[in-house]
Amino acid sequence: MSGDHQTLALLLFSAFIAVTLGITTWVSRHRHGSAEEFYAGGRLFSPMENGFAIAGDYMSAASFLGISGVIALYGYDGMLYSVGFLVAWLVVLLLVAELVRNCGRFTLADVVAARMRERPVRIAAGTSSVTVSVLYLVAQMVGAGSLVALLLGGTSETARSWTVIGVGALMVVYVSFGGMRATTWIQIVKAVLLMTGAIALTVLVLARFHGDFNALLESAARQSGHGRDFLAPGLRYGGDWTARVDFISLGLALVLGTAGLPHILSRFYTVPTARAARRSVVWSIGLIGSFYLMTIVLGFGAAAILGTDRVRASNPAGNTAVPLLAQELGGGEGSTGGTVLFAVVAAVAFATILAVVAGITLASSASVAHDLYASLRRNGAGQRSEVAVARIAAAGIGAVAIALGLVARDLNVAFLVGLAFAVAASANLPVLLFSLFWRNFTTRGAVWSVYGGLIPAVLLVVLSPVVSGSPEALFPHVDFHVFPLQNPGVVSIPLGFLAGWIGTVTSSELPDEAKHAETEVRALTGAGAV
Repeated sequence: MSGDHQTLALLLFSAFIAVTLGITTWVSRHRHGSAEEFYAGGRLFSPMENGFAIAGDYMSAASFLGISGVIALYGYDGMLYSVGFLVAWLVVLLLVAELVRNCGRFTLADVVAARMRERPVRIAAGTSSVTVSVLYLVAQMVGAGSLVALLLGGTSETARSWTVIGVGALMVVYVSFGGMRATTWIQIVKAVLLMTGAIALTVLVLARFHGDFNALLESAARQSGHGRDFLAPGLRYGGDWTARVDFISLGLALVLGTAGLPHILSRFYTVPTARAARRSVVWSIGLIGSFYLMTIVLGFGAAAILGTDRVRASNPAGNTAVPLLAQELGGGEGSTGGTVLFAVVAAVAFATILAVVAGITLASSASVAHDLYASLRRNGAGQRSEVAVARIAAAGIGAVAIALGLVARDLNVAFLVGLAFAVAASANLPVLLFSLFWRNFTTRGAVWSVYGGLIPAVLLVVLSPVVSGSPEALFPHVDFHVFPLQNPGVVSIPLGFLAGWIGTVTSSELPDEAKHAETEVRALTGAGAV
């Protein structure tokens, strides 16, 4: 990659980092150290602001880099990610957005603990939330490493490693000093940048084919090397029964997992009322829906304009398809337009990664402090000590995410996010739905539901071809995989629901009718909501 690319992109990276650090510094001077301020930004955001922030949280590096890359490599089968992420957001709106805002205070565990014995439920839900968050963070770290490797010519493993470390350090700074208010404004800035970049690239791709989407698809099929098969199901997930079941498993994970993502659920607490939360989701649906439609154009555009072989040669997982597409649309390598457009898109992608890791880190550190730490302290935790623990937890979670990001550097970011969604759908969604809608649900059912989904999901991932036994695995030179699927959702999601049901029906604890009635009224009307 030319020196012009590097210089301009690094200047834009630096400008965004300077702006976000400025926001964090400004917010840190106006904070008063309360848990509500740190976890929920004082609940002062408008529906439009929160809608942009939710969209910023949801449209991650997996969306911008990973999905377009998978479509460029696998065509129709890659589109499952775009469709799955979009449909998932409608599940959030219909099932949980308003109810979660009414029942909870800061975290997922607040909703479940409202009618259960708090300590075991908070420990289980907090453990699950941290696990999901770390998996999601790893995807963002891998995306950052791929981006900078492309920028520096793809040869410097040291540069990739230092990028992952740098992103981890920045996210700890954002969360520790700025809390939810700084994180939200960073998300809003990032959402505007990402939508602007995606719209510009989509217009340029369609202009290249004179607005004829059919011509775009035909060109993509020719350039892919697969012909018409590129536009039909089965290129990636149609080889045998294992691939087809994997397809179903991934779809389930994407559609159901969003409603269990801690950093998405925590966004509903940053507005003053449930009505505002609902309006936030309406704003975010417009942004998210249009964005995922554009990723389809960008993915097929990369296949049509660059060719699948060139995308794969740059990055085997396809993570660099969009920056390369931007360079080509601007005039090709060495041209002024190509240099500028490449640098802008790389900077937007980097901004996307920084913003999303800040949101995820905040949600996971909140789970550590508000759920785990507060539950394990017998005399209860004061607000200031809880916030202090959250800041320390942000540093610890950052360190874990950095280490795992260095190990998983060659995996596709959209695929990694699919694993995080599978764990969220297996461990968090069953306990959330049971708590909101099942009158007889008990504490044992809640704890069993979380661990009954979490442990199988993590175990099946470890024993799958993702970790060992295939050339693309984390450890390609060893083979201890016994589970044939890459995504565990089709097995672990039903297990989460089954464990919750078994735990409840075998429990000697009588369900608290009064607490359920109170929770139901609060969920549906908002009466007594914080």
